[in-house]
Amino acid sequence: MRDSSSVRVLFVPVLLFLFCGSTPGQGKEAPLFKVGVEYRSLSVDKPYNWRDAKTHALLTAIWYPAAPESVEQPQLMGPADRQLFDLGQAAPKAALAWSPAKFPLIVLSHGTGGSALQMVWLGSVLAAHGYIAAAVNHPGNNAVEPYTAKGFSVWWERARDLSTVIDSLLADSAFGGRIDPGRIGAAGFSLGGYTMIEIAGGITEPAAFTEFCKSPHADGICKSPPEFPQLLEEFDRLSKTDAEFQAALRHASDSYRDPRVRAVFAIAPALGPAFRPATLARIAIPVEIVAGANDANVPIASSAQYFAANIPQAKLTIFPGGVGHYVFLDTCTDRGKNSLPMLCQDAPGVDRNAIHAKAAGLALRFFASNLK
Repeated sequence: MRDSSSVRVLFVPVLLFLFCGSTPGQGKEAPLFKVGVEYRSLSVDKPYNWRDAKTHALLTAIWYPAAPESVEQPQLMGPADRQLFDLGQAAPKAALAWSPAKFPLIVLSHGTGGSALQMVWLGSVLAAHGYIAAAVNHPGNNAVEPYTAKGFSVWWERARDLSTVIDSLLADSAFGGRIDPGRIGAAGFSLGGYTMIEIAGGITEPAAFTEFCKSPHADGICKSPPEFPQLLEEFDRLSKTDAEFQAALRHASDSYRDPRVRAVFAIAPALGPAFRPATLARIAIPVEIVAGANDANVPIASSAQYFAANIPQAKLTIFPGGVGHYVFLDTCTDRGKNSLPMLCQDAPGVDRNAIHAKAAGLALRFFASNLK
Protein backbone atom coordinates (compact mmCIF):
# COMPACT_ATOMS: atom_id res chain seq x y z
CA MET A 1 0.00 0.00 0.00
CA ARG A 2 2.42 2.66 -1.20
CA ASP A 3 -0.34 5.14 -2.05
CA SER A 4 -2.80 5.49 0.81
CA SER A 5 -5.03 8.21 -0.69
CA SER A 6 -7.91 5.75 -0.95
CA VAL A 7 -7.31 4.60 2.60
CA ARG A 8 -7.66 8.11 4.01
CA VAL A 9 -11.23 8.38 2.78
CA LEU A 10 -12.18 5.77 5.36
CA PHE A 11 -11.17 7.83 8.30
CA VAL A 12 -12.03 11.40 7.31
CA PRO A 13 -15.70 11.04 8.31
CA VAL A 14 -14.88 9.32 11.58
CA LEU A 15 -16.50 11.98 13.74
CA LEU A 16 -19.70 11.79 11.71
CA PHE A 17 -20.31 8.18 12.63
CA LEU A 18 -20.96 6.52 15.95
CA PHE A 19 -18.37 4.36 17.57
CA CYS A 20 -19.30 0.79 18.11
CA GLY A 21 -19.86 -1.71 20.86
CA SER A 22 -19.27 -5.43 20.87
CA THR A 23 -17.77 -6.87 17.73
CA PRO A 24 -18.56 -10.24 16.15
CA GLY A 25 -16.58 -13.14 17.60
CA GLN A 26 -15.30 -11.34 20.68
CA GLY A 27 -13.99 -14.39 22.49
CA LYS A 28 -15.18 -17.12 24.81
CA GLU A 29 -15.74 -14.77 27.75
CA ALA A 30 -19.43 -13.82 27.84
CA PRO A 31 -19.96 -10.06 27.90
CA LEU A 32 -21.05 -8.68 31.25
CA PHE A 33 -22.35 -5.32 30.06
CA LYS A 34 -23.92 -3.57 27.14
CA VAL A 35 -21.51 -1.07 25.60
CA GLY A 36 -21.94 2.67 25.62
CA VAL A 37 -19.90 5.18 23.67
CA GLU A 38 -19.07 8.86 24.05
CA TYR A 39 -16.78 11.31 22.30
CA ARG A 40 -14.56 13.89 23.93
CA SER A 41 -12.56 16.75 22.43
CA LEU A 42 -9.99 17.11 25.17
CA SER A 43 -8.43 20.54 25.44
CA VAL A 44 -4.93 21.04 26.86
CA ASP A 45 -4.30 24.12 29.00
CA LYS A 46 -0.50 24.04 28.75
CA PRO A 47 2.08 24.28 25.96
CA TYR A 48 1.74 21.19 23.78
CA ASN A 49 3.45 19.79 20.71
CA TRP A 50 0.59 19.53 18.21
CA ARG A 51 2.97 18.36 15.46
CA ASP A 52 1.51 20.80 12.89
CA ALA A 53 -1.96 19.27 13.28
CA LYS A 54 -4.89 21.54 12.46
CA THR A 55 -6.87 20.42 15.51
CA HIS A 56 -5.40 21.53 18.83
CA ALA A 57 -7.34 19.07 20.95
CA LEU A 58 -7.14 15.35 21.61
CA LEU A 59 -10.17 13.78 19.95
CA THR A 60 -11.02 10.73 21.99
CA ALA A 61 -13.57 7.91 21.81
CA ILE A 62 -14.66 6.27 25.03
CA TRP A 63 -16.29 2.85 25.22
CA TYR A 64 -17.70 1.93 28.60
CA PRO A 65 -20.01 -0.48 30.46
CA ALA A 66 -23.55 0.80 29.90
CA ALA A 67 -26.65 0.53 32.04
CA PRO A 68 -28.83 -2.57 31.37
CA GLU A 69 -31.65 -0.52 29.83
CA SER A 70 -29.32 0.92 27.16
CA VAL A 71 -30.24 0.25 23.54
CA GLU A 72 -27.34 -0.79 21.32
CA GLN A 73 -27.52 0.05 17.62
CA PRO A 74 -25.66 -1.42 14.63
CA GLN A 75 -22.71 0.72 13.53
CA LEU A 76 -20.73 0.98 10.31
CA MET A 77 -17.80 3.17 9.28
CA GLY A 78 -17.85 5.17 6.09
CA PRO A 79 -20.24 7.36 4.10
CA ALA A 80 -23.82 6.11 3.90
CA ASP A 81 -23.25 4.89 0.34
CA ARG A 82 -19.79 3.43 1.02
CA GLN A 83 -19.73 1.75 4.41
CA LEU A 84 -16.47 -0.13 4.61
CA PHE A 85 -16.07 -1.43 8.17
CA ASP A 86 -18.55 -3.34 10.32
CA LEU A 87 -18.29 -1.95 13.82
CA GLY A 88 -20.81 -4.06 15.66
CA GLN A 89 -23.18 -2.33 18.07
CA ALA A 90 -23.15 0.38 20.74
CA ALA A 91 -25.47 2.61 22.74
CA PRO A 92 -24.48 6.24 22.07
CA LYS A 93 -24.40 8.46 25.15
CA ALA A 94 -25.86 5.69 27.29
CA ALA A 95 -25.79 5.92 31.05
CA LEU A 96 -22.77 4.35 32.69
CA ALA A 97 -23.57 1.09 34.46
CA TRP A 98 -24.41 1.83 38.10
CA SER A 99 -22.35 -1.05 39.50
CA PRO A 100 -19.55 -1.57 40.36
CA ALA A 101 -18.68 1.80 41.82
CA LYS A 102 -15.29 1.94 40.07
CA PHE A 103 -14.00 0.60 36.74
CA PRO A 104 -10.43 0.10 35.51
CA LEU A 105 -9.30 2.33 32.62
CA ILE A 106 -7.45 1.22 29.47
CA VAL A 107 -6.07 3.90 27.14
CA LEU A 108 -5.67 2.86 23.50
CA SER A 109 -3.21 3.99 20.81
CA HIS A 110 -3.87 3.45 17.09
CA GLY A 111 -1.38 2.61 14.37
CA THR A 112 0.42 5.10 12.18
CA GLY A 113 -1.97 6.99 9.94
CA GLY A 114 -5.03 5.29 11.43
CA SER A 115 -7.53 6.59 13.95
CA ALA A 116 -9.22 5.82 17.23
CA LEU A 117 -11.95 3.95 15.37
CA GLN A 118 -9.52 1.26 14.32
CA MET A 119 -9.24 0.23 17.97
CA VAL A 120 -12.99 -0.52 18.21
CA TRP A 121 -12.54 -4.27 17.94
CA LEU A 122 -10.59 -4.25 21.23
CA GLY A 123 -12.04 -1.23 23.02
CA SER A 124 -15.61 -2.45 22.75
CA VAL A 125 -14.72 -5.91 24.06
CA LEU A 126 -12.96 -4.34 27.03
CA ALA A 127 -16.04 -2.22 27.73
CA ALA A 128 -18.34 -5.25 27.53
CA HIS A 129 -16.23 -6.86 30.24
CA GLY A 130 -16.15 -3.99 32.69
CA TYR A 131 -13.44 -1.59 31.52
CA ILE A 132 -13.60 2.02 30.45
CA ALA A 133 -11.55 2.13 27.23
CA ALA A 134 -10.43 5.42 25.68
CA ALA A 135 -8.79 5.69 22.23
CA VAL A 136 -7.15 8.95 21.13
CA ASN A 137 -6.44 10.36 17.67
CA HIS A 138 -2.73 11.21 17.77
CA PRO A 139 -2.12 14.73 16.35
CA GLY A 140 -0.76 14.86 12.81
CA ASN A 141 -0.81 11.07 12.59
CA ASN A 142 -4.49 10.31 12.22
CA ALA A 143 -6.60 10.22 9.10
CA VAL A 144 -9.38 12.42 10.42
CA GLU A 145 -7.40 15.36 9.04
CA PRO A 146 -4.33 15.82 6.82
CA TYR A 147 -1.22 13.93 7.82
CA THR A 148 1.85 15.94 8.84
CA ALA A 149 5.51 15.00 8.65
CA LYS A 150 5.98 15.92 12.31
CA GLY A 151 3.00 13.82 13.31
CA PHE A 152 4.69 10.82 11.71
CA SER A 153 8.18 11.68 12.95
CA VAL A 154 7.78 12.73 16.59
CA TRP A 155 6.93 9.22 17.78
CA TRP A 156 7.88 9.84 21.39
CA GLU A 157 5.10 12.41 21.94
CA ARG A 158 2.44 9.71 21.54
CA ALA A 159 2.93 8.51 25.12
CA ARG A 160 2.33 12.07 26.30
CA ASP A 161 -0.99 12.00 24.42
CA LEU A 162 -2.07 8.98 26.43
CA SER A 163 -0.96 10.54 29.70
CA THR A 164 -2.96 13.67 28.84
CA VAL A 165 -6.04 11.55 28.14
CA ILE A 166 -5.62 9.91 31.54
CA ASP A 167 -5.38 13.35 33.18
CA SER A 168 -8.52 14.52 31.41
CA LEU A 169 -10.62 11.44 32.10
CA LEU A 170 -9.73 11.39 35.78
CA ALA A 171 -11.05 14.97 35.92
CA ASP A 172 -14.08 14.29 33.69
CA SER A 173 -17.45 15.05 35.27
CA ALA A 174 -19.04 11.84 33.98
CA PHE A 175 -16.19 9.34 34.10
CA GLY A 176 -13.67 10.70 36.59
CA GLY A 177 -15.46 9.55 39.72
CA ARG A 178 -16.04 6.07 38.28
CA ILE A 179 -12.44 5.30 37.27
CA ASP A 180 -10.22 3.42 39.69
CA PRO A 181 -6.92 5.35 39.47
CA GLY A 182 -5.07 2.34 40.83
CA ARG A 183 -6.14 0.15 37.88
CA ILE A 184 -4.98 1.83 34.69
CA GLY A 185 -3.51 -0.01 31.71
CA ALA A 186 -2.79 0.67 28.04
CA ALA A 187 -2.95 -1.15 24.72
CA GLY A 188 -1.88 -0.19 21.22
CA PHE A 189 -1.38 -1.42 17.67
CA SER A 190 1.70 -0.99 15.44
CA LEU A 191 3.09 2.49 16.21
CA GLY A 192 0.62 2.33 19.07
CA GLY A 193 2.45 -0.81 20.16
CA TYR A 194 5.69 1.16 20.15
CA THR A 195 3.86 3.68 22.34
CA MET A 196 3.18 0.89 24.83
CA ILE A 197 6.88 0.18 25.21
CA GLU A 198 7.57 3.86 25.70
CA ILE A 199 4.87 4.52 28.29
CA ALA A 200 6.06 1.40 30.13
CA GLY A 201 9.52 2.93 30.50
CA GLY A 202 11.46 2.17 27.31
CA ILE A 203 13.66 5.05 26.12
CA THR A 204 13.56 5.97 22.45
CA GLU A 205 16.93 6.50 20.80
CA PRO A 206 16.65 7.66 17.17
CA ALA A 207 20.39 7.06 16.76
CA ALA A 208 19.90 3.38 17.59
CA PHE A 209 17.24 3.13 14.90
CA THR A 210 19.54 4.82 12.37
CA GLU A 211 22.39 2.44 13.27
CA PHE A 212 20.16 -0.59 12.75
CA CYS A 213 18.94 0.66 9.40
CA LYS A 214 22.50 1.17 8.19
CA SER A 215 23.53 -2.29 9.34
CA PRO A 216 23.35 -5.63 7.49
CA HIS A 217 20.35 -6.48 9.72
CA ALA A 218 18.15 -3.72 8.28
CA ASP A 219 14.66 -4.92 7.36
CA GLY A 220 11.26 -3.59 6.34
CA ILE A 221 10.91 -1.42 9.44
CA CYS A 222 13.54 0.85 7.88
CA LYS A 223 11.25 1.80 4.99
CA SER A 224 8.83 4.70 4.97
CA PRO A 225 5.35 3.51 5.96
CA PRO A 226 2.75 3.11 3.21
CA GLU A 227 0.69 5.89 4.75
CA PHE A 228 3.56 8.41 4.28
CA PRO A 229 5.91 7.18 1.54
CA GLN A 230 8.29 10.16 1.80
CA LEU A 231 8.69 9.98 5.58
CA LEU A 232 12.39 9.12 5.70
CA GLU A 233 13.22 12.06 3.45
CA GLU A 234 10.98 14.35 5.51
CA PHE A 235 12.55 13.22 8.78
CA ASP A 236 16.00 14.02 7.40
CA ARG A 237 14.84 17.40 6.09
CA LEU A 238 13.19 18.39 9.37
CA SER A 239 16.19 17.36 11.42
CA LYS A 240 18.38 19.73 9.38
CA THR A 241 16.07 22.71 8.75
CA ASP A 242 13.18 22.89 11.22
CA ALA A 243 13.91 24.48 14.60
CA GLU A 244 10.72 23.17 16.21
CA PHE A 245 11.48 19.62 15.13
CA GLN A 246 15.09 19.95 16.25
CA ALA A 247 13.85 21.03 19.68
CA ALA A 248 11.50 18.04 19.84
CA LEU A 249 14.29 15.71 18.73
CA ARG A 250 16.38 16.81 21.71
CA HIS A 251 13.66 15.33 23.93
CA ALA A 252 13.31 12.05 22.06
CA SER A 253 15.30 10.19 24.70
CA ASP A 254 13.45 11.63 27.67
CA SER A 255 11.46 9.17 29.76
CA TYR A 256 7.74 9.14 28.98
CA ARG A 257 6.97 6.55 31.61
CA ASP A 258 3.59 7.16 33.22
CA PRO A 259 3.62 5.49 36.66
CA ARG A 260 -0.19 5.33 36.67
CA VAL A 261 -0.04 2.77 33.83
CA ARG A 262 0.46 -0.59 35.51
CA ALA A 263 0.39 -2.98 32.50
CA VAL A 264 0.61 -2.70 28.70
CA PHE A 265 -0.62 -4.90 25.86
CA ALA A 266 1.28 -4.34 22.59
CA ILE A 267 -0.23 -5.51 19.29
CA ALA A 268 2.23 -5.90 16.39
CA PRO A 269 4.48 -3.28 18.02
CA ALA A 270 6.77 -1.30 15.73
CA LEU A 271 10.20 0.36 15.93
CA GLY A 272 11.98 -2.22 18.02
CA PRO A 273 15.40 -0.96 16.85
CA ALA A 274 14.65 2.47 18.36
CA PHE A 275 15.18 0.96 21.83
CA ARG A 276 18.49 -0.38 23.09
CA PRO A 277 18.37 -3.62 25.10
CA ALA A 278 19.60 -1.94 28.27
CA THR A 279 16.59 0.39 28.45
CA LEU A 280 14.15 -2.42 27.71
CA ALA A 281 15.71 -4.45 30.53
CA ARG A 282 14.66 -1.74 32.99
CA ILE A 283 10.94 -2.02 32.22
CA ALA A 284 9.36 -3.17 35.46
CA ILE A 285 5.65 -3.55 34.67
CA PRO A 286 3.88 -6.48 32.97
CA VAL A 287 4.07 -6.47 29.17
CA GLU A 288 2.24 -8.79 26.81
CA ILE A 289 2.81 -8.79 23.06
CA VAL A 290 0.87 -10.32 20.16
CA ALA A 291 1.79 -10.28 16.48
CA GLY A 292 1.31 -12.17 13.24
CA ALA A 293 3.96 -14.49 11.84
CA ASN A 294 3.46 -13.10 8.33
CA ASP A 295 3.77 -9.40 9.21
CA ALA A 296 5.51 -7.78 6.25
CA ASN A 297 4.96 -4.21 7.50
CA VAL A 298 6.59 -4.67 10.91
CA PRO A 299 8.89 -7.72 10.78
CA ILE A 300 8.53 -9.61 14.04
CA ALA A 301 12.23 -10.44 14.41
CA SER A 302 13.28 -6.81 14.93
CA SER A 303 10.22 -5.70 16.89
CA ALA A 304 7.81 -8.17 18.59
CA GLN A 305 10.41 -10.87 19.20
CA TYR A 306 13.11 -8.33 20.03
CA PHE A 307 10.90 -6.68 22.64
CA ALA A 308 9.95 -10.02 24.16
CA ALA A 309 13.58 -11.11 24.36
CA ASN A 310 14.73 -7.97 26.17
CA ILE A 311 11.82 -6.93 28.42
CA PRO A 312 11.87 -8.88 31.68
CA GLN A 313 9.12 -11.51 31.85
CA ALA A 314 7.35 -10.17 28.74
CA LYS A 315 4.93 -12.66 27.24
CA LEU A 316 4.76 -13.12 23.45
CA THR A 317 2.10 -14.78 21.31
CA ILE A 318 2.76 -15.14 17.58
CA PHE A 319 -0.30 -16.04 15.52
CA PRO A 320 0.98 -18.55 12.95
CA GLY A 321 0.48 -18.98 9.24
CA GLY A 322 -0.60 -16.08 7.07
CA VAL A 323 -1.55 -13.65 9.84
CA GLY A 324 -0.22 -10.26 8.76
CA HIS A 325 -0.26 -6.69 9.99
CA TYR A 326 -3.64 -5.35 8.96
CA VAL A 327 -5.58 -8.26 10.45
CA PHE A 328 -5.53 -6.14 13.61
CA LEU A 329 -7.68 -3.46 11.95
CA ASP A 330 -11.46 -3.57 12.22
CA THR A 331 -13.59 -6.11 10.38
CA CYS A 332 -14.39 -5.03 6.82
CA THR A 333 -17.71 -5.15 5.03
CA ASP A 334 -17.89 -6.85 1.63
CA ARG A 335 -17.65 -3.40 0.06
CA GLY A 336 -14.56 -2.71 2.13
CA LYS A 337 -12.93 -5.95 1.00
CA ASN A 338 -13.53 -4.98 -2.62
CA SER A 339 -12.49 -1.32 -2.21
CA LEU A 340 -9.52 -1.71 0.10
CA PRO A 341 -7.91 -5.09 -0.51
CA MET A 342 -4.64 -4.11 1.16
CA LEU A 343 -6.37 -3.33 4.43
CA CYS A 344 -9.25 -5.76 4.24
CA GLN A 345 -8.24 -8.93 2.42
CA ASP A 346 -6.32 -11.28 4.67
CA ALA A 347 -4.32 -14.30 3.53
CA PRO A 348 -6.22 -17.48 2.64
CA GLY A 349 -7.26 -19.33 5.76
CA VAL A 350 -7.00 -16.28 8.03
CA ASP A 351 -10.22 -15.40 9.85
CA ARG A 352 -9.94 -11.79 11.05
CA ASN A 353 -12.79 -12.13 13.53
CA ALA A 354 -11.17 -15.23 15.01
CA ILE A 355 -7.83 -13.41 15.41
CA HIS A 356 -9.63 -10.47 17.03
CA ALA A 357 -11.35 -12.87 19.42
CA LYS A 358 -8.09 -14.55 20.40
CA ALA A 359 -6.19 -11.29 20.82
CA ALA A 360 -9.01 -9.65 22.78
CA GLY A 361 -9.28 -12.75 24.97
CA LEU A 362 -5.57 -12.55 25.74
CA ALA A 363 -5.93 -8.85 26.56
CA LEU A 364 -8.86 -9.51 28.90
CA ARG A 365 -6.97 -12.18 30.79
CA PHE A 366 -3.81 -10.07 30.90
CA PHE A 367 -5.52 -7.03 32.36
CA ALA A 368 -7.63 -9.11 34.74
CA SER A 369 -4.40 -10.60 36.14
CA ASN A 370 -2.45 -7.36 36.36
CA LEU A 371 -4.99 -4.68 37.26
CA LYS A 372 -6.36 -6.24 40.45
